[in-house]
Amino acid sequence: MSMPAPDLTRGAVTGLKVVDLSRVLAGPLCTQMLADHGADVVKIEPPSGDETRGLGPPFDAAGQAAYFGAVNRGKRGMALDLSRANGRAVLEALLKDADVLVENFLPGTMERWGLGYEAHLSERFPRLIYCAISGFGADGPLGGLPGYDAVLQAMCGLMSINGTQDSGATRVGVPIVDYITGYNALTGILLALAARERSGRGQRVEVTLFDTALGLLVPHAANWLCSGSTPGRLGSAHPNIAPYDKFAAADGEIFLGILNDGQFRRFCQKVGRGDLLDDPRFRTNADRLGHVAALRAELERTLAGFKSDALCRELMQAGVPAGAVNTVPQAFAQAHVAHRDMLVESEGHRAPGIPVKLKQTPGSTGRRPPRFGEHAREILADAGFDEATIDRLIDTGVVTPQRKDSAQR
Repeated sequence: MSMPAPDLTRGAVTGLKVVDLSRVLAGPLCTQMLADHGADVVKIEPPSGDETRGLGPPFDAAGQAAYFGAVNRGKRGMALDLSRANGRAVLEALLKDADVLVENFLPGTMERWGLGYEAHLSERFPRLIYCAISGFGADGPLGGLPGYDAVLQAMCGLMSINGTQDSGATRVGVPIVDYITGYNALTGILLALAARERSGRGQRVEVTLFDTALGLLVPHAANWLCSGSTPGRLGSAHPNIAPYDKFAAADGEIFLGILNDGQFRRFCQKVGRGDLLDDPRFRTNADRLGHVAALRAELERTLAGFKSDALCRELMQAGVPAGAVNTVPQAFAQAHVAHRDMLVESEGHRAPGIPVKLKQTPGSTGRRPPRFGEHAREILADAGFDEATIDRLIDTGVVTPQRKDSAQR
């Protein structure tokens, strides 16, 4: 007897069950995106909780760090001690009908617990897609070592190209390596799901912060491989395009992203500097790159006479990419944020909206992030455990009951 088709109006992956053992950022972000698009995500934390619950202030009204809330909406949560045999038995019960498992333990941890994919889980759960996220992978010169976003930014060259000559190498202001690793994990899971539709079998998906960080060096790695010249710090400028930088206007800073000669021509006409078009130093992008300091001096002198918002509006309407350099509050105050549904609220939890929009299956941000241990009884009952067994698991400490997040601070 065939199963009824899922109601995809709730999201493109409605009916998908995800067991999320990951903590901090990359893994939780990946599973949050799956939850946004309809997956039932069961977040399993260690008895001590996901570290991000305590990474504050700020904390919300329930004593939960805003950081945790940023990547854990839409999930059901419980706490389980996987170092104990009974805890691992609970996990295996949850995997019986799971489609995806995501973990970011140090490589070898799941194997030590008898939960390694190749040796154990792939045979017991042949349709399971197992996604392992780590810093460097399990083997090789750096295999098995812990990985953290800023450390990988340093090791893989991202810091060396970020900042100015005066500032020195600088961390990118958002955890870009963790963030894109989360997207890579999501991509790998979706690819594995597509392959399972054809083969009937799951597979192991591996993503590392190391691979992600190196892959982010666009176009700097390609420039170095082609020219042999070591990329350096350019502040907000671009190594291949000019003018592509921030400039001071009369009342604030703006960013010009002029990619081609046509845009440069329209820009010069809008700001009353048609004379620059006749200057041999600025005729082509290559010319402008060769005389970037002289170009900056001309533009700074000109832009000092313009108000930023009005100028950016006129330039964008003329097809010239330009934007005011906004603070975070200013960014979310833009009218287009509401138009794109990019600031949402669910059960009192406010957060950025869903960045990937599907017309027929748009998804939704779902429930607020789970309190610590909040859905343990519900999750265990769904997995077939009776009340007496659930009580015993809680009484023996295999499952940690719900408690206030403030107790972890």
